[in-house]
Amino acid sequence: MQSTLELSELDAKIGQCFMAGMPGPDLDDRTRHLINDMGLGGVILFARNIQDPLQVAQLCSELQKISLDVQGVPLFLAVDQEGGPVARLKEPFAVFPGNEVIGQGPDEEGQAHEFARVTAQEMRLVGLNMDLAPVLDVPRGEPEVHLQGRTFGSDPDLVSRLGAIVIKGLQDNGIIAVAKHFPGLGAAGRDPHKTDLTIPLTMEEMEAVDLLPFRDAIRVGVAGVMVSHAFYPNLDSELPGTLSPVVVEQLLRQEMGFDGLVLTDDLEMGAITPRWPVPRAAADAFEAGADLLLICENQNLVLESIFEIRKRLLQGAIPLERLHKSIDRIRDIKSKFLSGHKPHSIDEVKAYFTLKQSKA
Repeated sequence: MQSTLELSELDAKIGQCFMAGMPGPDLDDRTRHLINDMGLGGVILFARNIQDPLQVAQLCSELQKISLDVQGVPLFLAVDQEGGPVARLKEPFAVFPGNEVIGQGPDEEGQAHEFARVTAQEMRLVGLNMDLAPVLDVPRGEPEVHLQGRTFGSDPDLVSRLGAIVIKGLQDNGIIAVAKHFPGLGAAGRDPHKTDLTIPLTMEEMEAVDLLPFRDAIRVGVAGVMVSHAFYPNLDSELPGTLSPVVVEQLLRQEMGFDGLVLTDDLEMGAITPRWPVPRAAADAFEAGADLLLICENQNLVLESIFEIRKRLLQGAIPLERLHKSIDRIRDIKSKFLSGHKPHSIDEVKAYFTLKQSKA
């Protein structure tokens, strides 16, 4: 029989493997509980959490203070800041036109570098440390609606080159980059936010197009890779990418040599939930090799998912070594990017954006 202390310590380790959304722009009791008592590893912010730079800076400061006081390690604090149609930080933050415009521009490399440099500077200034970008999907013809404006183009060499520039620009300036959506959504005909989808490409077709940008991302040292919820029946005939050991462990880890953070996409998406309740999906994704599990809306499901993984660990269905591997990867990335964390200056935030607005 496990003692309460041992279970709480186990929960705190499992909690490091979760990134949760929060309901509004202010720190709430449930989010505080997840950090204080469950060892939550990260928080992802959406439009509902963001009002202006000062508010974001104050929120990030509060979140990090709790985590550092209780856990002794900082949180991953993430946004989807791709530019264009998916950009959570609006004016007075820098607004960029997005990957499609960059890929079609006269100075695509210069634009990609400038996007990464300025985005990293402003994110770091307000206390954010992870950008769920760049999108490395290579569309076949016209992108599916949910990807429109988000891809660099249909040439895998262009996507590889610009993706690598964005990754290096973010990470050289202190922001963790996350390449997505492995092994590629470019041939998607539907939106995984809403429904399941199947991408029946052969391995040869994927090698020639979809995997090239991810290989380059790994080559330049990308810290994180987000796995897609699509089915790839020629890789795994039964499980979507997120839940598939074939996709995560065999292809991404072993064949492609990636040893950074593997993130799931939001486990509450329609591509997953009709067949896999979120706690089961979280545990299956963890068992398949994912390190950081995203649950972006319902915080009750974060708790249920932690308990489901705990149950499987205690029953031996998931070996404890599996948890240790993810904790080690999380610790390594936090040590590399977030070590020596210091509270950011609200005065510096005010000064930066006041000066920026005066020049506008």
